Amino acid sequence: MPYVLLAVGAVSLLLAVNARRPRREPVLLVPSFFAGWLTIEMAPHLLVLEIVGLVWTAVAGGLDGWAGWIGLVLGLAGVALTAGTIAASRRTLVTLRDSGVPLDLDPQKAPRYPLSHLVVPPLCLIPRRGVRVDRNVVFRQEGRLRLKLDVYRPKEDGRLRPGLMEIHGGAWVIGDKREQGLPLLNHMAVQGWVGFNVNYRLSPRATWPEHLLDLKHFLRWYREHAEEYGADPDFLCVTGGSAGGHLTAMVALTANVPEFQPGFEDVDTSVQGAVPFYGVYDFLEPGPWPIPFGKTALLQKRVVKRSFAEDREAFAKASPVTYLRPDAPPFFVIHGSHDSLIPVLEARRFVEKLRDASDAPVLYAEMQGGQHAFDVFPSYRTARVVEGVERYLTGLHRQYVQGKGPSVPDELDESVG
Repeated sequence: MPYVLLAVGAVSLLLAVNARRPRREPVLLVPSFFAGWLTIEMAPHLLVLEIVGLVWTAVAGGLDGWAGWIGLVLGLAGVALTAGTIAASRRTLVTLRDSGVPLDLDPQKAPRYPLSHLVVPPLCLIPRRGVRVDRNVVFRQEGRLRLKLDVYRPKEDGRLRPGLMEIHGGAWVIGDKREQGLPLLNHMAVQGWVGFNVNYRLSPRATWPEHLLDLKHFLRWYREHAEEYGADPDFLCVTGGSAGGHLTAMVALTANVPEFQPGFEDVDTSVQGAVPFYGVYDFLEPGPWPIPFGKTALLQKRVVKRSFAEDREAFAKASPVTYLRPDAPPFFVIHGSHDSLIPVLEARRFVEKLRDASDAPVLYAEMQGGQHAFDVFPSYRTARVVEGVERYLTGLHRQYVQGKGPSVPDELDESVG
């Protein structure tokens, strides 16, 4: 039993250390990410398991040998680090467009939850009564191609509601509308929004820019059918994470670019706001990576299917930074500080360039301690970001209704203090 306690303690400490300092070597990148992802985003659950494991093995005789005492020390260190991870998850940073100064969210104004929510999802993450879900609505059909979406909407009351487009991630090769964005869409529906969780073709079967073309077809469909689902065809915001964050930025920054809407060039494909989560925004410049992201085998062989060395233009056209412009819609960029798949420096440099180019407000939230895909799990961090996004989008819609130009919404400004 002492060696069992040693193993429990060692694993506890190893998981906690990996969560704070994930490995980036090619062989260890994926397992390190998944271990860190689960550790960070399910830290309260892990903390309970660690304490139970240490107590149980100690009572069962784990302290009868030197190995058990070493394991106990290692385990207590792991518990302490896991508790620190939980504390970090309850903090975030927001920078306003012109200040460039990081501001802590006012803890007196931040959402509060009882201790039971350490293991029970906060209310905003639980599917709500009164939210109607229309599944598998076909928005594009050409021959054998049938692309579908799910609609999340509140009870009908005759009013046209603001629309929100959700784009799932999955490295452009996996993922589905049933898997991502659900906490946000449920919460937004309760707040009076109509959410559209949209599927698109995936690589390697699809070749860039077919992913983006599918999403442009949704924008065309939305203009024609939004009112059937109680949504305002003239107001739509877009959000998504990872590959969906990249596509969110592309949708927002390539409005009305004829190349990406062949056959319906006259359709308005603009959106009124964008909230990309932990996305990739530049395929040409290496930045946080030792090589440009476009040179990865994933992009060259499976997604873009071009040689980076021979056709850099193709990768430039797939990069959101190529389309930065003064009339870009308002952006709220969100990233985790401990993201081991897409380093946080990628978001920081995109925000800096976007702020230099855009006349609209560009906000940035850096989730302290957050891994890639942090919002998949119910946690304090997810609850706070969901409610922060809702306040931001609600503020943009209020300005739209009032006929005002976009600015930092009062709803979010109050959260910052």
